[in-house]
Amino acid sequence: MITQKNYYKAVHGGNHFIVTVSVTIVMLLFLTSCANLHMTEDISVKSYEKKSISLVQPSARPLFLIRNMDHSPLKEKLERCASDLANMFKRSDFSIGHRGAPRHYPEHTRESYQAAARMGAGIIECDVTFTLDKELVCRHSQCDLHTTTDILQTTLADKCSVPFQPAVFDANGNLITSASVQCCTSDITLAEFKSLKGKMDASNPRATTVADYMEGTADWRTDLYAARGTLLTHKESIALFLKLGVKMTPELKSPNVPMPFDGFSQEDYARKMIDEYREAGVRASKVWVQSFNINDVLYWIQNDPDFGTQAVYLDGRYDDPVFDHRNPATWSPSMEQLVDNGIQVIAPPMWMLLEIEGGQIVPSRYAKSARDAGLDIITWTFERDGSSKSIGGWYFQTLNGQNPNPVDSDNVINNDSDMLNALHVLVRDVGVAGIFSDWPATTTYYANCMNLK
Repeated sequence: MITQKNYYKAVHGGNHFIVTVSVTIVMLLFLTSCANLHMTEDISVKSYEKKSISLVQPSARPLFLIRNMDHSPLKEKLERCASDLANMFKRSDFSIGHRGAPRHYPEHTRESYQAAARMGAGIIECDVTFTLDKELVCRHSQCDLHTTTDILQTTLADKCSVPFQPAVFDANGNLITSASVQCCTSDITLAEFKSLKGKMDASNPRATTVADYMEGTADWRTDLYAARGTLLTHKESIALFLKLGVKMTPELKSPNVPMPFDGFSQEDYARKMIDEYREAGVRASKVWVQSFNINDVLYWIQNDPDFGTQAVYLDGRYDDPVFDHRNPATWSPSMEQLVDNGIQVIAPPMWMLLEIEGGQIVPSRYAKSARDAGLDIITWTFERDGSSKSIGGWYFQTLNGQNPNPVDSDNVINNDSDMLNALHVLVRDVGVAGIFSDWPATTTYYANCMNLK
């Protein structure tokens, strides 16, 4: 039997055989735990939701990533944690469920949120938008129902802003025009919204039929758990999160319709989201409201200071052709101006916080400036770029050669496991307070190993 005592003896005495066996056994335990997470879901949901503190099940993926890391002190530490923390993982506010756990579950559904909580996410996100009758619901975009729900298979498809148009090909089979459709929450009422089912966010641009269009799930995701995507209102998400014992980070999404919408102004929208937390009796300290629209953040600071104090400014200025995250002269407002306006938390994508120097991952100038100004930093999104085929993709672009004008042109993201090295720098050197993840098990595992709260 491999005991904790034997494990320490192996580490300090050089018996690598015992280390390997120990980690393998723990991996098997995690695999069993992960399987049980799905097999027992129907039986345990009600009892699980009644408990604010439940067993955290980090699944097998963290160890899968760790075992494929290059040899390093970080790898050794993360491997040791598998034995040290077996069956003792705790929920962590560092680990934020990005739309729940959408790597495998339909985003912004009850099932996705429950999975994120079981993986130890201490904070879970509801992206907030509104319906035709101005009720708040959880969707990443006001106009994504055609890719995230089954609306195209229902009679509600007739209400979509843009009806389905099949892809067009020339005589040689070359694509001329991609398939198109647009279905928005503002096209339908709340009751109609609640009749839909969530699916994995995907579409097939080459589709000539609705059925084909609804396919297209990325090969690094799965449709295995897409049969029961229960959509939620914002109020329902609050009630669920209270039952799960997690904190909350709602994002006020930019409307796709002109505002005011039937008399519903942007200020009404921002205020309504806060009001639903007050009505539910949720303490402001448990909620991190967020928006890419700086005016929303300033509105909360000025009009709802209890919630505005820790409002999160999501920095999306990378879309501005004038903005260069490496050049402070292009930052308007500057980090200091953000602080002067009462903003305390900034949340850029991960790549804006990291650079390569001398073949090593280091904090970017942007990251240093934010910390020097006194801003807390949250970042996004871990486990969203897919498999190693994408060598880190958009979210790690300053580390994989995809971002123009790099400080160092080396590529330090070559496989999935390299993400953990970047995560370690984000915590140790940048000092991020939390990170959004599409599979919170990985960030929960890391947080527990590093004693992050």
